[in-house]
Amino acid sequence: MKLNKEYKEITKDILENENYLTLKDDIHHGSSRYEHCKRVSYLSYLVSKLLKGNASEAAISGLLHDFFHGNASTCEEVSYVKHPLVSVNNAKKYFHINENEESIIKTHMYHYALLKDKFPFINKREKVNSKEYKPQSKDGYIVCACDLAVSIYETLIFKARYKTCIYILFAINLIIK
Repeated sequence: MKLNKEYKEITKDILENENYLTLKDDIHHGSSRYEHCKRVSYLSYLVSKLLKGNASEAAISGLLHDFFHGNASTCEEVSYVKHPLVSVNNAKKYFHINENEESIIKTHMYHYALLKDKFPFINKREKVNSKEYKPQSKDGYIVCACDLAVSIYETLIFKARYKTCIYILFAINLIIK
């Protein structure tokens, strides 16, 4: 309970901000970008506490890591490698973030940059140098890892729900005929 109370106190201003609340309208991994960022933030907060990092900075950076609108796979401005900069600009515009939080947000796609280094044929349009995306702090690595873990979880849950709906529609179709 103490952790929940502390987390809510750290994130209250962001979660109540009307500009931030608009993320509820953007779909991301089968749910809203708002819910995705909350999951990443809370997991980052807990892991940072466990690993003796700066849990407050991890929580704030986790909330703001995807603070953009649009679809990263179709909109050039918010592509996989560009959206961290858009998120940083939005975070600085609406909130006071420190240099480490800015760095954490900018480098949260390190896993993608590493993947692009090893497999450059993935999304050939985007050029990336993984050194530019390397986290500069323990909490940078934590937010990056938590974002990846939450994204995988959300994608698996979304696919499971989707398949369940397809099976139900198939069964209903068989019954009706």
